[in-house]
Amino acid sequence: MSTLLPFHTSILNEIYDPDTSDLLILSRGLGLRRIICTLLKIYDSPHNLVLLVNATQEEETEIGEELGIMGCRKPGLRVVGYETGTSRDRVSPLHLVSFITRLYREKNVKGFLKAFTDQPEHITSGLSPLKNILKELQLRRVWIYPRFHQEVKDTLERKRADVIEFAQNLTDNMNDIHAAIVQCMNLTLAELRRSKVELDLDSLNLPAAYFSSFDHIVRKQLDPIWHKVGPSTKALVRDLGVLRRLVGYLLVYDPLQFHSFCQSLVESATSTNSESGSGSGKSQWMLTDAANIVFQAAKRRCFVDVQPEQGEVIDLDDDDEAWDAVFELEGRPSEARQSTNKGKGKATGKRPGWLPKEIHPVLEELPKWSLLAEIIEEIEVEIVRMESTVSSRPVKDPPGTNVTLIMCSSTATCTLLNDFLSSMDNTRPKGEWGRRMMLKKLRSWIWWEKRRKMMQEVTQSANSSGKKGGSNIAQEMVRGGSTSGNGNEGLSEAMRKKDRERAAQAASRRRVRGGAPVNNSGRGSTVPRDTPAPGASTSEPGLGQTISDDFFTTDNVELLSLNDDEIELNLMGNMSTVEFSAEFDAHYGLLSPPQTVLVRAYSDDTDDRMLDEIKPRFIVMFEPCMEFVRRVEVYKCSNPGLPVRVYHMVYANSCEEHKYLAGIRREKDSFERLIKERGSMLLPIIEDQRTAESDAIIKTISSRVAGGRRALNLVPSQVIVDMREFRSTLPSLLHASHLLVIPATLTVGDYILTPEICVERKSLSDLVSSFNSGRLYTQCELMSVHYKIPVLLIEFDEDKAFSFEIISDLKSYAKTTNRYPHKKKTTGNPTEHNYTSPTIQSKITLLTLSFPRLRIIWSSSPYATADIFNDLKKDRAEPDPVKAVATGAEEDPEAGAGVNAAAEELLRSFPGITVKNVKHVMSKVNNVRELCEMDLVGVQGILGAEPGKACYEFLHKGEGGFRR
Repeated sequence: MSTLLPFHTSILNEIYDPDTSDLLILSRGLGLRRIICTLLKIYDSPHNLVLLVNATQEEETEIGEELGIMGCRKPGLRVVGYETGTSRDRVSPLHLVSFITRLYREKNVKGFLKAFTDQPEHITSGLSPLKNILKELQLRRVWIYPRFHQEVKDTLERKRADVIEFAQNLTDNMNDIHAAIVQCMNLTLAELRRSKVELDLDSLNLPAAYFSSFDHIVRKQLDPIWHKVGPSTKALVRDLGVLRRLVGYLLVYDPLQFHSFCQSLVESATSTNSESGSGSGKSQWMLTDAANIVFQAAKRRCFVDVQPEQGEVIDLDDDDEAWDAVFELEGRPSEARQSTNKGKGKATGKRPGWLPKEIHPVLEELPKWSLLAEIIEEIEVEIVRMESTVSSRPVKDPPGTNVTLIMCSSTATCTLLNDFLSSMDNTRPKGEWGRRMMLKKLRSWIWWEKRRKMMQEVTQSANSSGKKGGSNIAQEMVRGGSTSGNGNEGLSEAMRKKDRERAAQAASRRRVRGGAPVNNSGRGSTVPRDTPAPGASTSEPGLGQTISDDFFTTDNVELLSLNDDEIELNLMGNMSTVEFSAEFDAHYGLLSPPQTVLVRAYSDDTDDRMLDEIKPRFIVMFEPCMEFVRRVEVYKCSNPGLPVRVYHMVYANSCEEHKYLAGIRREKDSFERLIKERGSMLLPIIEDQRTAESDAIIKTISSRVAGGRRALNLVPSQVIVDMREFRSTLPSLLHASHLLVIPATLTVGDYILTPEICVERKSLSDLVSSFNSGRLYTQCELMSVHYKIPVLLIEFDEDKAFSFEIISDLKSYAKTTNRYPHKKKTTGNPTEHNYTSPTIQSKITLLTLSFPRLRIIWSSSPYATADIFNDLKKDRAEPDPVKAVATGAEEDPEAGAGVNAAAEELLRSFPGITVKNVKHVMSKVNNVRELCEMDLVGVQGILGAEPGKACYEFLHKGEGGFRR
């Protein structure tokens, strides 16, 4: 565990007091988890029980491991699992944490409550957000520690890391794409402002649109009127999310991947417009000139088209090493290049067989790739210089390791950087060091593109000829099946041949790495990479030849890096033990720290522990991250004698730089608002829940008895709630309205308000799925049988419209609207019918006709539901939990789970006791022991002659059974 910094100690001294309840708001990256774990360590005692709530599963795991490192192991952190989602946005009466806090304070008024957050942006929206949080969590003190706090600033600036910033310029094509996407975003925002909807125009700006939370903010403002918003406005909201992802993908995707994503956008828009016909919901930005610039420039970064009639032979490369890489991709030995050159020194006029003649590869690389390679080279030079200095002077080795840590935004970027660094060729000109990797990606793209076009042609030809099996033909071609009649007879055999070759290659690789002999000759059965399949043409780079190439298997590239002589020596065992060990370590052994480059994605506070364990001296931030910058500052200050050098990379004048600076401004503004509110805030009055419950005991008696006198009700006002309903927000609101919430496992209904009123609650999505499955009919039938007043509660979301028109946006409803898609449209024949699914209104009408006593309550929000329940309970008797649990249990064989589940499961395992008579047995005996102590006559009196005899013999005479 790292040493606590001075501001960490100050925070712990302020929030340590167990007699106070505090809220700590800390900047991200300053070690929030370190503070929480230290506080838990302080309270680690057999006499203390500390509950940690609202943490994700990953956080629970990391906190448990960190507490174990700190010595908290008896018992340490124990996780009580329950499938509930955590919400970090806004604490409100609907929040589960508010419910937990009220339940805790009912029974324990002396215990402390400590709340922690490092997301100040999420608690600055609305009117007096800080005051509301203190009221809901029943806290009294607030501690705010931003990065510009004086103590934090003095601590982190005392020992600074050596930071080198690189502002990398974009290429010309990337600049054109970036400017065009920004122009499309500005046009989309302008159209959204001109739309006839009520939106917060201050939040509709370009810096805010770079963040993923922008989509949530806009959609949240439009939710109450979403069913009234036209398709064009909905398309604008959707387009903003697409453009935000597109401008981000430009800086992290390789050119071929970015071009493929642009192609998918074009094809998706084309198919959507052709299906809708009207084009009312099409993307407006794709019709602009800026969008054309995006798509054309994305293609130019990958390749340019060449007219076949020109007959020009294009050289891929002029140096030998590049052609070695090409021949390696094609599976040909390097001698082929030597025989081709004939003393010329270079392979001119040659093209790889898999490259179509109409394509000239450009394969523009991301500018940061070569910059990263130069940084790593500089780090290697610095490591050599440091090692020579240490060896020449009798000084102690400096702390830390020479592991080079590269941090990036996602695991996909990690994979891309790993591929680039492992196949980099720095003998080529700068900007082409990843040519080998890009050639493999181009080959993969060409293969998939040909396959996709072939499938489209087959499907279109089948549809145009009226054949119903067009899609089946395409699927058969994907599987390598027969496609007779389409001119692709050789494709099936080629794919089957390739499957056999690939299996042989996989088996060969496993044996080579394991050191076992492959065959009698001692050589691996590596299939040549460009061996043409039977029936495939070798004169043209046709599809059969392309499919037979295994060009995207990384293991093959690793295997080909060893020549045949090395493989033979390893397989035959002709080396001594020392030589074999050295050879094995050279390829598979552990690397020394100077040779280790670790590529990792940004994470949460787990990065703090990672830095403490690895202790790197050199850190490369491939993409900017405000949180990780502060983690490095804390890491440097925690290790003052460790020389730390940080390389900070950012694209100049790009959305990456704007987003980084905008994130810093947003956090700073949020802290300033919180500090201002704390300075002028009055502490909220926290109501004593026990006093409110005592007031609720006084109840008005009916006016027919003594003129409506008030008397004491010995039973508090209560509601019996099914256990599964605690996943919703309604039980929390019922408890906040001074109702006693009793959890139980109910067979009939979700809420029991009175002995006569049973309520089945349905949200809109649940209502649709219950109608589709038929579950709602069974639930209403059970309520009608066992209760005098069955009630169906249809509850809408608070932030959405109180209308059935929003059901059309539900995915579950959209899947059922076209139940008979092949019969949806008529051909004009009056005898034909238009088969469509019934609407939700018609289903509710049929439900009320089937159950005349069923009452339906329409609730606009959970708040309204709580008020309705309180009104329904006025002047009525309170429900009995025992009767509510037992109601309907005798008809439902699966009922009673959680009441006496273990005993019932044990009874079902006895011979003679089945699902049908287990309830009867449970009604005749009090427990399992009583049944075991009965004689034969008593058991037969309950189960019958034969079943009773079987059960009795099992209990008293059976082998391995129960014995007295």
